[in-house]
Amino acid sequence: MLRHFPYATLGHAHHGWLDARHHFSFASYHNSDRMGFGALRVINDDKIAAGMGFAPHAHDNMEIITYVRQGAISHKDSLGNEGRTAAGDVQVMSAGTGIIHSEYNHEATDTRLYQLWIKPNKRDVAPRWEAQIFPKEPVTHQLNLLVSGMEEHRDCGAMWMYADAAIYGGRMHAGTHIMQPLKHRAYILVSEGQCMIHGQIMEQGDGAQWESSNMLDIHAITDVELLVIDVG
Repeated sequence: MLRHFPYATLGHAHHGWLDARHHFSFASYHNSDRMGFGALRVINDDKIAAGMGFAPHAHDNMEIITYVRQGAISHKDSLGNEGRTAAGDVQVMSAGTGIIHSEYNHEATDTRLYQLWIKPNKRDVAPRWEAQIFPKEPVTHQLNLLVSGMEEHRDCGAMWMYADAAIYGGRMHAGTHIMQPLKHRAYILVSEGQCMIHGQIMEQGDGAQWESSNMLDIHAITDVELLVIDVG
């Protein structure tokens, strides 16, 4: 069974420079029915105004994955890492024993991104950060593997995380139909466009949970961009 969460029903916080939608309880938004999905604890759909961002702050023992949908985000941390992640690309930070980082939108326009927090399956690891550019060509068979902590994906070219989870993403042209295999259960995010997941129409910004089988049935109604988080 697919449990659908339309964009308008998500938690909402507007801080002027930051317009955030929360798929799960976060900061001042609390919903006892939306505390996470397995090891997936946070999904924030953030719009960050030009020239603004998150000042240096600390994290520990969390896998933090950022998928940039529009614009770019610039990262700087206490390990000396610096990088700019642009639309369609992904960065991964293992907070481990502790890390301080900042994230700013140094672009001339708003930046849109998803930030995901996944509970690690190994605590107190050495903190780390990396970013990677992924193919932008629309997919026809399966979504691209972006990030994984599954042993079977060690040699697949995906970025690593300390979690029994995998994140897939990609664009599909209107009319494309794919069957996306899963190991566990999935949380689906529609970044752009409109699609149908197991008969349920989903619009831009929507989320959904799927726990009924190890396969996702995805039809693109319009050109669409999706993220699928396969998580234990």
